Amino acid sequence: MEKPKSHSENMLPNQELNTNPEKERQEKVSSLFDLVRKINESGESLPFPGIDPEAYLKMKKTDDEYPGYTTPTDEIIGRCKEEGIKVVTGKHSESGNIFVLPAGSNDIEMDSIAPHQLSINAVENEHLRELIRLTTKKEI
Repeated sequence: MEKPKSHSENMLPNQELNTNPEKERQEKVSSLFDLVRKINESGESLPFPGIDPEAYLKMKKTDDEYPGYTTPTDEIIGRCKEEGIKVVTGKHSESGNIFVLPAGSNDIEMDSIAPHQLSINAVENEHLRELIRLTTKKEI
């Protein structure tokens, strides 16, 4: 009688599974960029929905650990409340990086918030809501 194969021996190589992780990643990035385009169609800033409480605590901890590295969290939040927000892509679009900024800022390095850090509960824009949902999954 022949010895049974282990589970890993029964698995098909990636080519046979017809999967391409890089292609899947590019498709996800493309769909996220499509959402950013839809969010920005009106050319107007969006109301700031607030920061997720867990994300806020992490952001404040980072402020304390690395003072001056970025604009302080409470200052960014204040500007977002006052100015509204905009959603932008990073300088290198192939990276898939997407940032939320106060509407009057173009400084991704100092003033950005990651979409998944926003509080989804108060989001009115359906495309922004979907962007937050997709980036919160950590699939990219």
